[in-house]
Amino acid sequence: MKILIVEDDISLCGIIRQSLEKEQFIVEAAHSYASAADKAALYDYDCILLDIMLPDGNGIDLLKHLKNEGKQNIIIISAKNSIDDKITGLNIGADDYLPKPFHLAELSARIRSVVRRNNHSGSNVIVSGNINLNISERTVCIDGKNIELNRKEFDILSFCINRPNRMLTKEQLAEAVWGDNIDQTDNFDFIYAQIKNIRKKLIEAKATSKIKAVYGLGYRFIIE
Repeated sequence: MKILIVEDDISLCGIIRQSLEKEQFIVEAAHSYASAADKAALYDYDCILLDIMLPDGNGIDLLKHLKNEGKQNIIIISAKNSIDDKITGLNIGADDYLPKPFHLAELSARIRSVVRRNNHSGSNVIVSGNINLNISERTVCIDGKNIELNRKEFDILSFCINRPNRMLTKEQLAEAVWGDNIDQTDNFDFIYAQIKNIRKKLIEAKATSKIKAVYGLGYRFIIE
């Protein structure tokens, strides 16, 4: 899953980021209202962790903006332990509220719970045709048989299976799986190689869903 941390405390942000990356999340960070709004407008995130106190604006106002833009899976993380802030945030549309200080293990569990509840009807398993993708265990089964995927192949398939029939460009796939580090690359040939491997494995396992190339545009995940 891809996470955006909106937190002006750079040290704390780094600690959270390192912890989530160890659990194989793709993590990006924004340290201000403006930066967070820009990132949320440009990219899709599976979950946004939002601090209320920001140097150039109020997190509650940012929450309103994000909800107006249709963003989901937003968890407020804040040292402000005011019941009014909690109620206001939840009423606006935040999916959870976690006061600081918190245990990193609890934060990870809250993220998984929110995404599972909102995106997958409370289940850890995404079903598409005869494909079963287990989010927490990071496994893929086709007709009950495990399919071996490397980390990036799993991340790409997970991104695609969550967006059936949508046009996905190479840029979107690369940015979703590699996050901010994608700025360091000159081309997206590696995406072609990863997609090629995934498609081959799906075909060999006789999957009823597939990733279809759309010439000159990108890819679609199709359920047949």
